[in-house]
Amino acid sequence: MGKLQKAVKEIHKSDEGTSKNAERGEISPLSRLLVTFFYILLVVSFPKYNLAGLSGMVLYLLVTGIWEEISVKEAFSRIWPVLLLAGMVGIANPFVEREAALKIGGVAITYGMISMCTLMLKGIFSVTASYFLLMTTGIEGICSSLRELHVPKELVTILLLIYRYLILLLKEAERMMQAYKLRAPGQKGIHFKAWGPFVGGLLLRSMERGQRVYESMLLRGYRGEIAGRGFTGSRRKSVLYVLAWFVILLILRVMPVFQMAGQLLF
Repeated sequence: MGKLQKAVKEIHKSDEGTSKNAERGEISPLSRLLVTFFYILLVVSFPKYNLAGLSGMVLYLLVTGIWEEISVKEAFSRIWPVLLLAGMVGIANPFVEREAALKIGGVAITYGMISMCTLMLKGIFSVTASYFLLMTTGIEGICSSLRELHVPKELVTILLLIYRYLILLLKEAERMMQAYKLRAPGQKGIHFKAWGPFVGGLLLRSMERGQRVYESMLLRGYRGEIAGRGFTGSRRKSVLYVLAWFVILLILRVMPVFQMAGQLLF
């Protein structure tokens, strides 16, 4: 299976998992979106040396992953490139901040190492929380929630269309790859001299396909906005969900739970 085919298959699997979670849950997409935004806001608000306090925010991800039955293995296999990129943030800090903050077993831990780990965790936590939101709510639920928050409909429509028709673009690129391989048997990949024509052809095909899609949308009554099909859920449970997580996340933000637990145990 080629990389493009694998990418299309992964998108289909994500959509299937999202549909199952959406049907099982009773929490509105807007509630999940608000909690995720609040969580990311609190995560990025930690000072760069407060590694102990930031570590406690992993509890939200653990509880959400278990409650929503999200496979950690599948999640990592799908978003590991983004996690790797997020983990590289602040990698130069140990070379800049060399002052020792503490010593553990004779090994000096510098402020640069602490700030590097803090920045890495911020990126990893934020990306994972966003992935959990997508898996539990779906792109249509997210877009519906954004419209409820009065985000401009143009931006919401663009976001929804990009996700919906990403598969079409991948399939178009896959057909071009197959045609290229038939014309160049035995060659691995695309020769660098053909990169320009290949990308240009993909752009023209994408514009043509986009024009056909837009005309089809007009025939189906499109007037500048696409309504998402996110489920409404239980209003009472949704409000309790938001209030409960807001209180818990605020406690995690103020109190370093792991540090306090360590002091009690040792």
